Formats: sequence, structure tokens, C-alpha cells
Amino acid sequence: MSTVIATQSLTKLYGHVHALDGLDLSVESGQVHGFLGPNGAGKSTTIRILLGLARRTGGAVTVFGEDPWRRAVELHRRIASVPGDVSLWPNLSGGEAIDLLARLRGARTHDAAYRREKARLLEAFQFDPRKKGRAYSKGNRQKVALIAAFAVPADLLILDEPTSGLDPLMAVIFQREVARAHENGATVLLSSHIMSEVEQLCDRVSIIRAGRIVETGTLADLRHLTRSDVSFTAPGVPLDRVAAIPEVHDATAHDDRFRLTVDSDRTAAVLPALATLGISDLRVAPPSLEELFLRHYGDDLATLEAAEDGGSDAAPSTRRSRHAKGRA
Repeated sequence: MSTVIATQSLTKLYGHVHALDGLDLSVESGQVHGFLGPNGAGKSTTIRILLGLARRTGGAVTVFGEDPWRRAVELHRRIASVPGDVSLWPNLSGGEAIDLLARLRGARTHDAAYRREKARLLEAFQFDPRKKGRAYSKGNRQKVALIAAFAVPADLLILDEPTSGLDPLMAVIFQREVARAHENGATVLLSSHIMSEVEQLCDRVSIIRAGRIVETGTLADLRHLTRSDVSFTAPGVPLDRVAAIPEVHDATAHDDRFRLTVDSDRTAAVLPALATLGISDLRVAPPSLEELFLRHYGDDLATLEAAEDGGSDAAPSTRRSRHAKGRA
């Protein structure tokens, strides 16, 4: 498997601000790779560098083995990208904008194959291509970029919050089109705030914080870092007996229903001990990607909540925390 995107110790400075602070990211051919982090973590800066729209300050970056700053024109023949906020030419119709974006990537828009694919996507996304760009809502502007990206086969899709402004039905259509492109051999880098979207589509995930990757791996690899929720019914069993089982955490009881957590890689070791209690209606829920994400950003959330609870007294410390951790 070849490496499509590779960064090593990638840095980007805007004056004294470190937008990227030693980013190491690797995306292999054929992957759908999730790229997670809050606003300000460095996701969009990374994507701009990968697209050759911004120049790195330090470190190394390659896309298909080439420097995206020096080889942007050639690389963009192989790349389809969708930003999170699409601007259109106000006097071009949606259909004309789609064709122009396709031609910029080398498509022959009069070819029958392109016209068939464009028509299929227009119908799938329920998009009217006759209106002028200035008349489109945010969601419809997003559809223009998505249709243009999917209408021309690409070796790499770089998607930065691509479903911003789309309703839930269109978000499902987007997921289907990503899956279709992946089946046809495309590699995908998907930056998203929508955890369910990433869980549905991605083979691997990288979490970025303050310009650095703090976790990367498959969902199965990462889930061992958090705890699974376990619940069951056990009539007549005292809570202290459940809580005394090794590897069990946070055990609670409501009537005969028990809830507890177990380190995900130790669940199998706990089940035999639970079986001796005569349990029924056992449910085990693996940790979600959202829980993994909050593992790294939970202290930021706690700081914000403390600021809200404490009012003006907490505000200065909150500002310092956000400045230190959200520098991108």
C-alpha cells in the first residue's frame, strides 16, 4: 500500500501564532481517513497546505510523492476538493459553475460519460442547475462543489466539512457518493465535526489538537483507550458484589438494573464473572468516536463550563486556556 499524503514535523506560522506545530499525518492509498478536531485546531491550515494554497513554514509534506506547493497544477488534476464554505460566481448558473470546476480538473464536459454522471448527481442531490449562483442558499452552494467533485473521477478527495449546510437526507446522499468513489479506488481525507459521519465512512481516524496529531489509528485501535458501557438485570444481587468484580468501574444500580463501565480491551475478561451472578438482558455498548474525541478535549469543555458557571471570575483563565490550546 503506497502513501498518498505524508507530513513530517509540519509547521505553519502566522506571525507568532503556531497554526501547525509539528504535525505528523499519513494517509495510505485506498483509505477513507477521518481528520478530527475543533475549530482552530489546524485542520483547514493542513488542508490548505496539502492543496498547495499555503506554504509550509517547516517540516515536510508530500501528496503522491510530490511537493504540493511546487507541483500544485499537476496534483490538482488528480485531486477533488470541497471546502466547508463554498463561494460561487454570482452570474454563472449552478450547471455552468459545475462544468467550469470540472474543466479546471481536465474534464471534457461535452463527453457523454461526464454528462451522464453529472445528470445522475443532479438528480441524487435534488439540485436545480438553472439558477444563478447569487440565488443559491449555503446548502445549494455546497451541492455545486460536491457534484463537481464527484462528477470527475479523482485519485484523492480532500473534503473539509463537506456537509456543512446540507440537510440530513442530503448528508446520506453524500455518504453514498463517498462510498462509491472509494469503491472506484479513490483515497479520501475527510475533515468533519459530525462523529456519526466519520464512524460510518472512515477506515482510520486522526485527531488533531493545537496543531499536532494526538491520536491516530483504526476505530478498533482507538476504542481500547476508552471504556465500554455494560448494563444488565440481576435480581437480588447487591451492588457491592458487582462493584467488587475486578476491572469493573463506576457501578450503579436502579432497582434490579445495573450499569457499569469496563476498559474496552478487558470486557471479555469481565463477562465470566458477571455470568456467575445469574444476569439477563446483557447489553455492551462500545465507546463512540465522540467519547474518544472528548477524551482529548474534555478539559477544554470543563474550562468553558467553569467559565459559564463562575461568570466573570472564571473568564480570564478561560481566555488563557483557549489561547494556549486553540492556537490554529
